[in-house]
Amino acid sequence: MDVIIYHNPACGTSRNTLALIRHVGIEPHVIEYLKTPPSRALIQDLAARTGAPLRDLLREKGTPFAELGLGDPAVSNDQLLDAIEAHPVLLNRPIVVTPRGVRLCRPSEAVLDLLPEDGLKPFVKEDGEVVIDAEGRRVR
Repeated sequence: MDVIIYHNPACGTSRNTLALIRHVGIEPHVIEYLKTPPSRALIQDLAARTGAPLRDLLREKGTPFAELGLGDPAVSNDQLLDAIEAHPVLLNRPIVVTPRGVRLCRPSEAVLDLLPEDGLKPFVKEDGEVVIDAEGRRVR
């Protein structure tokens, strides 16, 4: 299965998502989007493929979101894209692309909806939270 993750290694959710992908035996294409920001067209495409508005891909915490006034509903998608282009940290993470779909994987275990379900093995997040139990079942 071909998998792409738009990843920030400084983010625990992103690290846990990457670990879950690898845990099921897939080595994804890892794009550190702060080093290699996706193009404007790609961001639009990713948002469309999630089925959610572009605004849902924005990150507020630790970004210039408030200073740029991006919470104003009158801000257009073009203006949001301008802001993301100028400040890639505004793009929330991790975004995962698989043949099963595209999703902002927050929380990290949301990635399991995009991955094969066969033969899951126990998995615990960095913080100790159990995601897959000893019997290979997702903990919800």
